[in-house]
Amino acid sequence: MIPQKYEFFVFTFLMSLFMSFFMSGVITFINMGLIEGFAGLWIEAFVKAFVIAYPTIMIVVPQVRRIVKMVVRQS
Repeated sequence: MIPQKYEFFVFTFLMSLFMSFFMSGVITFINMGLIEGFAGLWIEAFVKAFVIAYPTIMIVVPQVRRIVKMVVRQS
């Protein structure tokens, strides 16, 4: 198991992994359709998207948490 002190990094890694995987598949399908070689194009798009998504999510998550705290009423 991974120590709790690394929770933020695990969270952002997995969030970016899943989101870039699914979104690259959707966008590749929208742009190319279900053609021969689709899987290769999808994986190539996924790798490129993940390289951008991981550091972006690491930067954005703390900002989004602050905004959510500002707009959500505390009970």
